Amino acid sequence: MARQLTFDLPVRPALGREDFFVSPANALALAALDGAADWPQGKMLLIGPEGAGKSHLAQVWAGAESARVVAATELAALPLPDPAPLVVEDADRIAGDRAAEVALFHLHNHMLSGRARLLITARAAPRSWGLTLPDLASRMEATASAQLLPPDDALLAAVLVKLFADRQIAVAPALIPWLVQRMDRSFAAARRLVAELDARSLARGGPVTRALAAEILDSAILDAP
Repeated sequence: MARQLTFDLPVRPALGREDFFVSPANALALAALDGAADWPQGKMLLIGPEGAGKSHLAQVWAGAESARVVAATELAALPLPDPAPLVVEDADRIAGDRAAEVALFHLHNHMLSGRARLLITARAAPRSWGLTLPDLASRMEATASAQLLPPDDALLAAVLVKLFADRQIAVAPALIPWLVQRMDRSFAAARRLVAELDARSLARGGPVTRALAAEILDSAILDAP
């Protein structure tokens, strides 16, 4: 029997303000970004676990502020920009990279001297990053922060809906609360689950169903980080 051809189409996340679901888990962080004019020294750290919506919020803020978005891991190869609103993503990932740490240190001072607002995202507070440059560590630890909390039921359900929509997957509405009650309660788990459902439904040429979801949840495939 000929195998059905499947196409792994690119996922196109919706990153507009209207696509961001507000709940008690993220309302304070959203309010902090909306109040950028009042940031101490014009800078803010946005902290949250993998997949918590940091990049989404950063993109929303960047759009409102006409800000550039750069990855912290790329800073060492970039010249210092003109002082203007800027987002630096995943600053915790440069710990131990001397060149990148030095680049973020100089960028931080450059932005503050130019009175330009700076938003930095990370998965945890700076004290746990493992930075080796003391001057950078002290500046990051002195930066005001906004925290994205673990998801409540409403937020986790909204994240699942968005992840399915990003992949253009139609599911029965009743499947969402069923998944929320049975899956690991994290954004990363939601992303892995939806990706696996997408892959298996494509491979089998069928829809995403409760039976397929139960098969995946009962397996160990989602245990890996």
